[in-house]
Amino acid sequence: MLYRLRQRLASEGGFTLIELLVVILIIGILAAIAIPSFLNQKGKANDASAKELARTAQTTAETIATENSGSYAKVTPTELNSVEKTIPTKSENNNAWISAASGEAEKYSVTATAPSTGDTFTIENNKGVITRKCEGTGGGCGSSKTW
Repeated sequence: MLYRLRQRLASEGGFTLIELLVVILIIGILAAIAIPSFLNQKGKANDASAKELARTAQTTAETIATENSGSYAKVTPTELNSVEKTIPTKSENNNAWISAASGEAEKYSVTATAPSTGDTFTIENNKGVITRKCEGTGGGCGSSKTW
């Protein structure tokens, strides 16, 4: 039995050129399918960061209103940053930032911008009715333009 295994191993010469080319072709096809989906992930992550920042700004705007007898009039990017220090108000270090915020007595709007895609995510509160809007073409901005 051992003799047969040695004979069989001795007769094996390795892979043929055709076999190697087929394997390389299969790897190439798999890479062509996988690489585009991986490249899009960074844009989706930046959009998710901007969405999270808009949500943080929404909570901070509610805090500002609580401290001002229910009025949203003081909601501005500067005021949001002064109440919550983690809210950036300008583009730096490739992070999402609050690009716009405004308020009136009974309504406010906060907008966050994603760094690489430039997509904007807006949360508006008009007398208790919350709407979310999205503008852009990145991964986090679907065809419905809401989120």
